[in-house]
Amino acid sequence: MQIPDHFTSLFEPELLEEIQQSGQLLTFKENDIVIDIGQKITHIPMLISGALKVLREDENGDELLLYFLEKGETCAMSLTCCMGNSKSGIRATAETDGSLLLIPVAKMEKWLAQYAGWRNFVFETYNQRMAELLNAVDSLAFMNLEERLHQYLQAKKEIAKNSEIRSTHQEIAAELHTSRVVISRLLKVLELKGIIKMHRNKISLLK
Repeated sequence: MQIPDHFTSLFEPELLEEIQQSGQLLTFKENDIVIDIGQKITHIPMLISGALKVLREDENGDELLLYFLEKGETCAMSLTCCMGNSKSGIRATAETDGSLLLIPVAKMEKWLAQYAGWRNFVFETYNQRMAELLNAVDSLAFMNLEERLHQYLQAKKEIAKNSEIRSTHQEIAAELHTSRVVISRLLKVLELKGIIKMHRNKISLLK
């Protein structure tokens, strides 16, 4: 199993050898559920390629997008569940095809005590995810839905490395926790402002 350069630059040679020995490779396809709500977390996911979106669900089953995970990152929520020996409170769904390494939970505390590279990786993950969660809270509290929609489309563009976004109005509405009708109306507003161009099965982000 080839460990990506991003991880080899972060971790000690001894840790890389342990990852090589204990990590399990998992490949996934777009829209696959990688971690589900209520699932017992037995492994830490370390993303090798592709992207995941992390969502919360309310009592009615409606979802809200929290943040995206990209290559070289892990899920802070999973780390928290491992440390607290609790079940997952989030759903991680594949935004694109990709792969990840599954690290057994038993290794986490051992590596925290043993390797500075792992400690730095975990703490940086918490810092980054906290900043993204605060950004999500700020967008809910201080941005109107049109601004949130534009921010969401920009994030999708960055993740896919493509200005053409192939999400349906219903999918966007679900992730922004609103209705399809509202999203369709706001997309038309963004198109009139020259920010996007709508096509039959895709949205082109122009700004």
